[in-house]
Amino acid sequence: MRILLVNDDGISAPGLAALARTAVRFGEVWVVAPDHQCSGMSQKLTLFEEMHVSCSDFPVLVKDAFSVGGTPADCVKIALDSLLPERPDYVFSGVNDGWNAGFDIAYSGTIGACYEAVMNGIPAIAFSTMGRGGYACAERHMPALTEELLALGQGRGEIWNLNFPADEPKGVLYDRRIAPMQLYNGLYSKRKADGGAELYSQRGVPCARADVPDGTDIAAVLDGYISVGRIQSGVMC
Repeated sequence: MRILLVNDDGISAPGLAALARTAVRFGEVWVVAPDHQCSGMSQKLTLFEEMHVSCSDFPVLVKDAFSVGGTPADCVKIALDSLLPERPDYVFSGVNDGWNAGFDIAYSGTIGACYEAVMNGIPAIAFSTMGRGGYACAERHMPALTEELLALGQGRGEIWNLNFPADEPKGVLYDRRIAPMQLYNGLYSKRKADGGAELYSQRGVPCARADVPDGTDIAAVLDGYISVGRIQSGVMC
């Protein structure tokens, strides 16, 4: 199996190395990831300007690794078009620093890379966790869950979405539906610049567990479980 790894936190992110250590158990691994932080870029593409692409040192022994001066979706597109000698069998995206659950998946660069994969007829799995403590949790449980999901397969245009808690999980909850809300409510703070202009910045305020419907992805991770769900991309490739 040939696996393409991508993320939105950048090629030096610890979550990408953690995912690579799992992926190499399943086949030949190629890494094509942004050279900078790309959270919240969804499926954005770089248009009307050039992207810098270079070979990159990588802490895990993979077939090859490239950093790209573009977005996660750019990474998938350029990997398929120019960098990989053959199409990958799977795209793994993550491990993201922060959960991708609820309506937040619409903004996620991690999920955006998966959308780009399934648009090209390649199945994809997204992996996310909360904070640096969650990487260890994810790495302990990713191999078995990945093996299970690869065996199950997925529908056309469908993405597996895995979210790991920050600490050792109470268990695994499957078929978690997408919560009809954002995990973080985007509120804005304002300040005055030296010239008098108003500057706004967004800050995320997490939702309360009492407000989250049971059976959803957000409820699962807030309750300390691994959430396994499917995202229907709407693309039938």
